[in-house]
Amino acid sequence: MEFEVLIIGTDINAYYMARCYHEAYGRKAKMIGKQPMAFTSCSKIIDLMIEPNLWDPEVFKKTLEDFALQHQGKKLILIGTNDTYVRLIVENRDFLSKYYLFNYVDLDLLNNLLIKDCFYTYFSDSILDFPKTFIYSCITKPEIPDMFPYPLILKPGDSVMYSECDFPSKSKVYKIKSKDELYETIRLIEDSGYTGNLIIQEFIPGDDSALFDSMFYCNTKKKTQIMTFAQIGLQEHTNTGIGNCTVLVNGYDEHGYKEENVYKLKEFLESIGYQGFAEFDIKYDMRDGKYKVLEINPRQSRSAYYLAACGYNLVKTLVDDLVYGKEHEPVLLRDKIVLSFVPKAVIRKYVVNPKLKAEIKRLIKKGKIVDPLYYKKDLPLKRRIYLFLRDINYRRKYKKYKW
Repeated sequence: MEFEVLIIGTDINAYYMARCYHEAYGRKAKMIGKQPMAFTSCSKIIDLMIEPNLWDPEVFKKTLEDFALQHQGKKLILIGTNDTYVRLIVENRDFLSKYYLFNYVDLDLLNNLLIKDCFYTYFSDSILDFPKTFIYSCITKPEIPDMFPYPLILKPGDSVMYSECDFPSKSKVYKIKSKDELYETIRLIEDSGYTGNLIIQEFIPGDDSALFDSMFYCNTKKKTQIMTFAQIGLQEHTNTGIGNCTVLVNGYDEHGYKEENVYKLKEFLESIGYQGFAEFDIKYDMRDGKYKVLEINPRQSRSAYYLAACGYNLVKTLVDDLVYGKEHEPVLLRDKIVLSFVPKAVIRKYVVNPKLKAEIKRLIKKGKIVDPLYYKKDLPLKRRIYLFLRDINYRRKYKKYKW
């Protein structure tokens, strides 16, 4: 059966999905994005089209319809690579399903997952553990109770709305050290035009290695197919990058790898009828020994290529489900492997957890490390130069920024 893959986006996520497609089928991926990005623009395994107004719903529909009409006679698989594109796909499900195959939740569930204040409120009585949370409305401006000690965490509830706001000190997540700083940061966010809710949370102590990543794939029948659990070694330390993983180790947990933690997340997803890729951002709380869910991304995450490195190609997973209807019993990927976006010098210097650092060093010696951006079949000169300069820039960033 003939099929084609269309990837929407031009970022790291888009690149490694194109890599997965090329690794599995030896073909170039079709890609449409809003703006050129170096991750994908200097690749030879991608056919890239740029549409500057792609975030406009009508332009989005027309662009995807035109593509589909140009590829009639093939099964077309649609893959979104960030929250905005996933929302556009889900909001236009009825229209797009005439042309494309895709696997995402419905709009109500998407909102309850993607809009963080809905997520913490709607699932407050679920089996998941959460940090203590207060929801602040930028419309009603309620009084903020003194319920947490400082520092505390402040972040936007609606990441899609927040992505359209801009101001000099903008950050994905704010670590707030005083009451004055809290109110000043809220004022800056409101002045930028953001009108959604803000999440105020207790700060869970611990360095980057207190963070964990858990990926799932639930098929179109809403049955879990793939599960992972990985300890994070480093995250980005810039204001706009914080929260994005740069180093992780799949199949490892210094506190003892307990499968029940993964199966608890599986139970939650199946209880809400989830389908598609999902990523749990988790932080281990040393104060009570619980793994607390910070958010769920209703798509494959920026770092999800490690599933492919463990033998489960993400695009092939979609093709097997959407095109061929294949399914299997749930698989927990226990293979230990390091995924890293940064050079080894950054790992050696900035991973501070001694147990995790020793494990990473051991795995690197065994060759069990992968960088999703370094694909040996996609290294034209322009891309090699870009990756070399990117590694240099990472050394500078970690030296300059401290979270």
